[in-house]
Amino acid sequence: MPAHDENDAEILRSLAAGERSAFESLYRQHNGAMVRVASAILDNHASAEEVAHETWIAVLHNIGGFEGRSSLGGWIFTILSNKAKTRAIRDNRSVSLDTSANDDEFADAFDGRGRWKHMPDLWDELTPERVVAGRQILDHVGDAIDALPPAQRAVLVLRAQQRLDAQEVCKILEITEGNMRILLHRARRTLRQAIDGAAG
Repeated sequence: MPAHDENDAEILRSLAAGERSAFESLYRQHNGAMVRVASAILDNHASAEEVAHETWIAVLHNIGGFEGRSSLGGWIFTILSNKAKTRAIRDNRSVSLDTSANDDEFADAFDGRGRWKHMPDLWDELTPERVVAGRQILDHVGDAIDALPPAQRAVLVLRAQQRLDAQEVCKILEITEGNMRILLHRARRTLRQAIDGAAG
């Protein structure tokens, strides 16, 4: 059984036992990403927060029905995506996450597994000044993630931050795997430029 499945099983047992700390841990792990993904679908932060809240209610009401066909995170984000898409239709918002791009202009920056071929330069020594600068870079990267085009932001959050399987991400966002890879590459390239610019 994969490690994330064991972790999911433990969280499910704790939730079933009514342990508040289990829910709080799950909430801390996913809520920020849920708002970012819902924002990508809805293009409205306030609506995204409402959808995330509605999703948590649905998760708690339906946790007993989770069958483990996907990861727990994948299940939560599928509920979120469905609720966000329903809200988008209701609010007459239409944000397409399928760019249907045929070429990847950034393919040379990444290897076959989607990792950078050349990592950003790392500092040789850790000093108090560099710790402070590192925190500023993290804030800068957070802002850069929020500024990504909706489709790139959604893919990056689900694949890189939440570490969902590629197939789960494609199913949640209703995009092809090739399109997902292109969106992820573009998002990572933008973030690398943000990191290099902040560190420079």
